[in-house]
Amino acid sequence: MLEHGGGLRAAAEQYRIPLNDWLDLSTGINPQAWPVPTLPATVWQRLPEADDGLEAVAADYYGAPHLLPTAGSQAAIQALPQLRSPGRVGVLHPSYAEHAHAWQQGGHTVEPLSIERLERAVEHLDTLVLVHPNNPTGVRFPLDTLLDWRAQLANHGGWLVVDEAFIDATPADSLAPHIGLPGLIVLRSLGKFFGLAGARVGFTLAEPALLEVLRERLGPWAVSGPGRWVARHALADRNWQNQTRCQLTRTGNRLADLLKRQGLPVAGGVGLFQWVPMVEAPFWQEALARRGILTRRFTDPPGLRFGLPGLESAWRRLELALVGVRAERLQLP
Repeated sequence: MLEHGGGLRAAAEQYRIPLNDWLDLSTGINPQAWPVPTLPATVWQRLPEADDGLEAVAADYYGAPHLLPTAGSQAAIQALPQLRSPGRVGVLHPSYAEHAHAWQQGGHTVEPLSIERLERAVEHLDTLVLVHPNNPTGVRFPLDTLLDWRAQLANHGGWLVVDEAFIDATPADSLAPHIGLPGLIVLRSLGKFFGLAGARVGFTLAEPALLEVLRERLGPWAVSGPGRWVARHALADRNWQNQTRCQLTRTGNRLADLLKRQGLPVAGGVGLFQWVPMVEAPFWQEALARRGILTRRFTDPPGLRFGLPGLESAWRRLELALVGVRAERLQLP
């Protein structure tokens, strides 16, 4: 099992700080989540129903006619490598580590690729896997470039797999409207933008034939009835979505400015997180954790990813903690 953000209970035990006293900035999940109403009792009592309208609402939201609900994007990440014969797979590095891990577990040869090597690598790959915008760096690619890579891969039966977990705040950057093109697979999730990570609802967008194979692989009832109900209503709530996109633009910039004021080298991000590459990442993560603030540390390259605080009190707490850690660092030899 790979390391991920979260893990508050382990942190609480390690640092002997009560669970409720933590500020968790490690996940990139929207702290101002879509407000889940009380669910009808029948949602809990019946098996999930495929004709409940979820697929139609999701197709309208994503602008894609062909999609399959899954238990978060993670279910598709683990299943897709099983649908191809072993081949050469390029994965952007650094990025969400589950992609490379799943393709390696599926018997494929995985080639970690820097941004500079992507263009040259496409011609000899069977599959190219990108997170867009990238996690943790926030890097984006022009849509024309992505579509060109898709065409090159499709010419020899290859796939372009694009994980768009963090793209909901900027939907114009999504490849979803191009679904139906050969070899294009897009993964979406309700975990980040909607803040509904616990619901475990995602979607795979792809050609119908591939979706049928994936559906057979995942089996019936891939998403729970309550998860489907929540997803259907959240995806239909356009007022909340529009307000949240505006809010994330402001709060993402606010977080970047806050980190920069404390001398941290912010190098990119999206509305839901900021990326700070630095050799001293272990020191900063440890010092913040001692103050009850959990961040996500990466080792290759070294750096920290900061998610959004929620309440104003959380913003103030982060600022004071950063001031304290910076002062602590300046006192070291």
